[in-house]
Amino acid sequence: MKIESVTFHHLSMPLIAPFETSFGRETDRQCIIITIQSEGLTGYGECVASHDPGYSYETTGTAWHILKDFIAPLILEQDVSDALDFQRRVEKIRGHHLAKAGVEMAIWDLLGKRNGKSLRELFGGQREKVEVGVSVGIQESAEAMLRTVGSFIEKGYRRVKIKIKPGREVEETTAIRKKYPDLRLQVDANSAYTLETASALKPLDDLNLLLIEQPLFEDDIWDHRKLQAQFKTPICLDESIVSPRHARYALEMEACRNINIKSGRVGGLSQGIMIHDYCLERNIPVWCGGMLETGVGRASNLAIATLPGFVLPGDISASERYYQRDITNEKFVLNDDSTITVPEKPGLGITIDEDALKHFTISELAIKA
Repeated sequence: MKIESVTFHHLSMPLIAPFETSFGRETDRQCIIITIQSEGLTGYGECVASHDPGYSYETTGTAWHILKDFIAPLILEQDVSDALDFQRRVEKIRGHHLAKAGVEMAIWDLLGKRNGKSLRELFGGQREKVEVGVSVGIQESAEAMLRTVGSFIEKGYRRVKIKIKPGREVEETTAIRKKYPDLRLQVDANSAYTLETASALKPLDDLNLLLIEQPLFEDDIWDHRKLQAQFKTPICLDESIVSPRHARYALEMEACRNINIKSGRVGGLSQGIMIHDYCLERNIPVWCGGMLETGVGRASNLAIATLPGFVLPGDISASERYYQRDITNEKFVLNDDSTITVPEKPGLGITIDEDALKHFTISELAIKA
């Protein structure tokens, strides 16, 4: 596919409610939507970098720089055959996985449209619906957390993840488990603990959690190995797994018992699929994490989560969970069985609400060959 033009849209979209984690609080979600033109077709991708470097060193600002000055020149006027060809072209750009992944997503969208196949079909996915859960940010109190979790259970979510941080873990999680003894429940620390302070998590080991996600440093694998040996509850790694290579490190070290796959974090859908395949061969469960995506990234997440190794519900959620108005014409709705139906149209299976895209765009750059 000859790449004829690339357009970047820097968006800022208000969230329905603030979303707080151990590293910060978001009231507006920023991201970059990438549009690629090729041979009469348009492909869309989403770079899930945020406005600050809390989750990742990448921000919308750094991603804009890398996309404009380094990635775009490598693909404009070039015949990019597929995602792996794209990865070879950008391999000398060290890091910047969120930026790379956004472009790769648009390439997958183009491939699907060119071949008349959905991403699920291109990936060899096995499900028409994906089981999903909801991620709940840190609330002002344990009572507020319990109310918020209850509201999502009433909406039909059967799996809940709550964000935790030091001093805000045991009371909240215990209260939820007491009221909902059969709820599929997990917690996410976003690297808020050290090996020494993680002893505060020990009471959670008796609450029948699905997993404890990323308790230690974002670049750590070794200390997670030590921590996992102390817990019967599976430790799940998120931030620490930035490539298929790191997934191998973690599993060989027995640093975790499952992995959260975010295609943005690992550099693209192709890299996420590699991690999935590696884990599937070793019977390690994986699931799809979320980054407050628009409908563009949400469609991508649903597609990869159709692969057989994704046996745990993902943080994908319905469109209405985060946005009153999204930038896709398609709205993703929670089914009665806590699933979301996967798009079946070619590519990502979505179309862009151009008025919404224009409304939320705070900066735009078009680069033509």
